[in-house]
Amino acid sequence: MTSSTMVSPDEEPIYTRKFWLAFLANVMLVTANTLTFRFAEFVKFLGGTEETTGFIVSVGLIGSLFWRAFLGPALDNFGIRRVWLLSTLVYMLGCFTILTTGEIGIQIYVGRILFALGLASMFASSVAHIQGQAPPNRRTEIIGTFGASGFLGMICGSQLGDFIFQVFPQSNLLYRILFGLTLALGATHAMVAALLTQGDRHDRPSESPPVYKLLVRYFPPKVFIVTAMMGLGFSVTMIFLTRYATELGLSGIRTFFTSYAITAFSMRIVARNWSRAVGRHQLIVYGLAGHALGQVALTFVTSEWHLILPAICCGFGHALLFPCVVSLGAGSFPIQYRGTGTTITLAAVDLGTTLTAPLLGWVIDTSGFHAMLFTVSGVLACSTVFYAFLTWQIVDDDVSPAEHRIRRPEPGKAVVAPVAGNSNGA
Repeated sequence: MTSSTMVSPDEEPIYTRKFWLAFLANVMLVTANTLTFRFAEFVKFLGGTEETTGFIVSVGLIGSLFWRAFLGPALDNFGIRRVWLLSTLVYMLGCFTILTTGEIGIQIYVGRILFALGLASMFASSVAHIQGQAPPNRRTEIIGTFGASGFLGMICGSQLGDFIFQVFPQSNLLYRILFGLTLALGATHAMVAALLTQGDRHDRPSESPPVYKLLVRYFPPKVFIVTAMMGLGFSVTMIFLTRYATELGLSGIRTFFTSYAITAFSMRIVARNWSRAVGRHQLIVYGLAGHALGQVALTFVTSEWHLILPAICCGFGHALLFPCVVSLGAGSFPIQYRGTGTTITLAAVDLGTTLTAPLLGWVIDTSGFHAMLFTVSGVLACSTVFYAFLTWQIVDDDVSPAEHRIRRPEPGKAVVAPVAGNSNGA
């Protein structure tokens, strides 16, 4: 990994100029990505269906998943700076390809694939970079605080997207403005990333095992359950919610995503140290339960303000899940393979969306939105109970020594206090 991201002793501050530059870059990237939550409207405008949208998005994610097999080793071998900046070029090319699409055809698929490749690589690069700014026992905290920037971007993107749809009628011009702004924000993100990583020196690992060997050796299997459920939830909120709102005759989705983001941002600040008090596994149970309740609450929506309750539930869940999952998944890899670990963890979330988006689109086309929402909430509820059963005896390395004394240890393990050099997150 890049040498500038290696951590110093625990007492050194983690919220430095580099952290806040990365925070700003992520605000811009998530603002851009939130604008594309209107992609389903674009597909409908071109004559597609909900299933078509799910299929196009899945094709893009499959492309990004295939690329992840090379992305992790690329981060480890070539450094964060090179991969990050190259990713922004791929992202911008994808935005331009979508921007100039006029029909459902090969071009929109190519554009979505390039967009997904670039976006996945940009997120992986930024998360891999930020993890190195803190010692292991504060990694969950810094990931959570950094992730709060995404919720600010979500507010900006949802407000801006709804404003564009209110000002401009359905036309090619509307979508050119939408995706043009997405491209411009990506370009600005690239400039900040270049400044952020200027002067970085990269040390290649002495050996580069195949990704599948690293996956089998280090990635915690239990985390796959959570990433799949996160991907399922994102299929609803980030792909089909805009069509659900249109079906209900609502003016847009900004009420949902603004409430979602405010809740998640607030929870990230309030709960930034919770992992050291109750452990990451317990927070994951709370997060999955929040998502399950949010999906059920969406079925009762009849006016725009009704979106607030499901948004609060889903925002609560997202705030707790993401830092815990990234910390457990990526943190289980040695530092020299942290890029691969981060990539695998984020890819696992995308895999959940890839597998579920076409299925949810089919359910919507055949049985309606409510059937889809009840199905998703049921699956999430069952997964919550199952994960709680799997992890109820596990003592998390993040938990402080005082808490270790009152929690039951994982069967077959001795209870030890966490140390700064321990990067094993599960």
